[in-house]
Amino acid sequence: MKINNAIRGRRTILKASAALLVAGLLPPMGSALAQMALRRTQDQILGPFYPIMSKPNRSGDLTRVPGSGRAMGQLLIVKGRVMDLAGKPVARADIEIWQANAMGRYAHPDDMNPAPLDPNFEGYGALTSGTDGSYEFLTIKPPPYPISPTRTRPAHIHFDVRGRRDELITQMYFEGDPYHKSDSFLQSVPDPEALIVKLTPSAEEPGLMVAEFDIIFRG
Repeated sequence: MKINNAIRGRRTILKASAALLVAGLLPPMGSALAQMALRRTQDQILGPFYPIMSKPNRSGDLTRVPGSGRAMGQLLIVKGRVMDLAGKPVARADIEIWQANAMGRYAHPDDMNPAPLDPNFEGYGALTSGTDGSYEFLTIKPPPYPISPTRTRPAHIHFDVRGRRDELITQMYFEGDPYHKSDSFLQSVPDPEALIVKLTPSAEEPGLMVAEFDIIFRG
């Protein structure tokens, strides 16, 4: 008898919920699940090498400096979508990226890494997301680089993303890097794997690799 009453109780709750959904008083179940599934992209430090000496390249192609040749290194497309916590695209978000060159050095006066600079690579770009939240940069894959005689940072690209209500500073890392486990910055977040991307060969251009990195924040 108690089991039958419990079953009838659950049926009553389900019927009431269905009625509210039809009336528009509850969000669709798919929408509710999407809101539960999306988490804000994890924050990372700004780092000491945020660009201060130049304006960002807004062409979307960081591999060329006007009047110069192609940057050294593995060509890489970094692309993805900027979304809010409900999974909706964030249009016109400001996105900045900066990174080390193919030898592991930043074009920054405070970087004491003895690796050479690349005159064809400034390592600093910016653009705004499209109406569907999409963004895309052409750059090069940076390598790991030493930060002390005993510490090496894994390869990464810095992001600063600004919307109307939120700003996110984070870093994107690359699958298979041997320095992930020893990097205190990456390991400081609850889910390091969420900041690590897998590279795949481009289907359109031989020799070009692609990294997809979606960004989720409050918009």
